[in-house]
Amino acid sequence: MYGAPTRVLVVDDSAVVRRVLETELNKHPGIEVVGTAPNPYVARDMILQVKPDVLSLDVEMPRMDGITFLRKLMQHHPMPVVVVSSLTQKGGALAMSALRAGALAVMSKPRAAYNASGITDELAETLISVARADMGRVQAAAQRAQAAPPVSALAQTTQVVLAIGASAGGTTAIEAVLRRMPRDLPGTVITQHMPEGFTQSFADRLAKETGIDVREGKQNDSVVQGRVLIAPGGKHMVLRRSGARYYVEIKDGPRVQRHRPSVDVMFRSVAQTAGSNAIGVILTGMGQDGAQGLKEMRDAGAPTVAQDEASCVVFGMPKKAIELGGAQEVRSLDEIPNHVMDLVRRSGVSHEHSVGR
Repeated sequence: MYGAPTRVLVVDDSAVVRRVLETELNKHPGIEVVGTAPNPYVARDMILQVKPDVLSLDVEMPRMDGITFLRKLMQHHPMPVVVVSSLTQKGGALAMSALRAGALAVMSKPRAAYNASGITDELAETLISVARADMGRVQAAAQRAQAAPPVSALAQTTQVVLAIGASAGGTTAIEAVLRRMPRDLPGTVITQHMPEGFTQSFADRLAKETGIDVREGKQNDSVVQGRVLIAPGGKHMVLRRSGARYYVEIKDGPRVQRHRPSVDVMFRSVAQTAGSNAIGVILTGMGQDGAQGLKEMRDAGAPTVAQDEASCVVFGMPKKAIELGGAQEVRSLDEIPNHVMDLVRRSGVSHEHSVGR
């Protein structure tokens, strides 16, 4: 099923964490831990010696922090990296910096050996997926997110709901899209695969970098023009409607396609709640979460868009959506913002009632 095992180098200053990750990851049939390193200096030498396919990297380390190491690595020896960080405010902020520096995903650090197996199962699948990422595309995506002129603003308030789903490589892709959207963009809901404790930092960073009202979604938050709601890590976010008002419900529930939050869960709720008054976008990511949900959105009359292979860091979710017939259009990341705004303008749907913020 997995072919040759994915070769992983674990970098963490904690001997306990290194031992737990090495033991648990090696239980996975698609993983071979080829070494562990207590700091970036040892890691630098081991990368040349053992030639791993992917790094599991802590960002809070002495001597040289993980962000500095990551930036040097991407400059001199670019390779796939998954950040494994602690669930702290500082850890969340550092993880966001790591994603901007070139890391492809962020995962929670196991708090103790007794609860590590569930975390490392998900970590193993993430490491396997991102190990196949095209690093040239990773660097191009980072540059794209930094330099993108915005499209023109909307002329009227719209009732359209924009729904975006992404996974590995998605944090950079989402930033690239939002940077090019006007501040009065349609009410937007986003599910990015990310564990509990990191989505608030992600929302804060997007708000700072784009000037848009980006928030981590809370129970009953209104979906209104000029606002973006990010599904909180560890919870599903679904769209609901009461009269003319769209809002989100934050809920527990089983993982769907191995994820919570799940793109499929959000897209399905958008299809049922907004129907043809929605636009669905699926961006770079591993696996197939969101593919079926995007198909349901299209079947409900919503225009749908998948990111093309050439601009994806990991062409998993968009590829599956295209295969299922869920993607009405396939566009490059650069083309998506303008295309979405064209769809919004063509929709011509205006509010019949005012919606309070």
